[in-house]
Amino acid sequence: MTEPVEQPMPLTAVLAALDLEQTDEDTFVGASLPQLHGRVYGGQVLAQALLAAGRTMAPERLPHSVHGYFLRPGALDEPITFAVERLRDGRSFSARRTHAVQSGKPILSMIASFQENQPGLEHADAMPEVPGPESLPSSVELFGSLDHPVAQFFYRNGAFDMRHTDGNLFTGPAEERTDRQQLWMRARGPIPGGQLHHRAMLAYACDQVMLEPIMRRHGLSWMSREASVASLDHAMWWHRDVDAGEWLLFVQSSPSARGGRGLGEAKVFDRAGALVATIAQEGMLRVPERG
Repeated sequence: MTEPVEQPMPLTAVLAALDLEQTDEDTFVGASLPQLHGRVYGGQVLAQALLAAGRTMAPERLPHSVHGYFLRPGALDEPITFAVERLRDGRSFSARRTHAVQSGKPILSMIASFQENQPGLEHADAMPEVPGPESLPSSVELFGSLDHPVAQFFYRNGAFDMRHTDGNLFTGPAEERTDRQQLWMRARGPIPGGQLHHRAMLAYACDQVMLEPIMRRHGLSWMSREASVASLDHAMWWHRDVDAGEWLLFVQSSPSARGGRGLGEAKVFDRAGALVATIAQEGMLRVPERG
């Protein structure tokens, strides 16, 4: 299978949106990318909030964890103000709170912890055996081949190539109902900048797929018109340096869904098999006829 032709423009647009304007020592302003559903993409505002917090840090301190709540839908036509609060600067760790604000109200509230690189105990889960990304269908090729306005939107605007090992959920539900899935993902071009930017790009990208194990388990897809899906909260831990411009394997599961909410989990491995991040996200998934 041939690799898809690189389309750098979608990635360029994402990088531009993440390039925040600093208006004072602890305040930043950012714009939003176009979205079909008419509201700000959660991964975008999460990545922007993390970058705003990182801009108030010494460069040797990198984010190792983030916990955020999506409070309100964001408007695409209004700039987002990111107000950073310096909670603590210790000898090894720093903590920051970031509020993303539109029209005087927070749309996201996030706390991130930063740490200097330090020696210590080390172990990690092993990466499972899966097919390599080169042997799997590409989301870029799929969207480019479909004569459908939604597919064409994602072909023009999707900054990441996604390759599921057991069939994607883009055009219909999976053949097997299971709460497990694995997929490879990488940006559609190299990502400039250091670790702060690469970790922010992983936060940006993962919001696209964190709830898919719940959808897969219940026979839903992104084409299920009756389903209402939204991110509620997000937790993320970076264990090792990450390169979001190279292939990353998401090993995903969903331990529970109830009351219109579901929990998605992911372990993220690099191509060499190192566990680089662990992610958890709770989302709202409502299907009226199923209660």
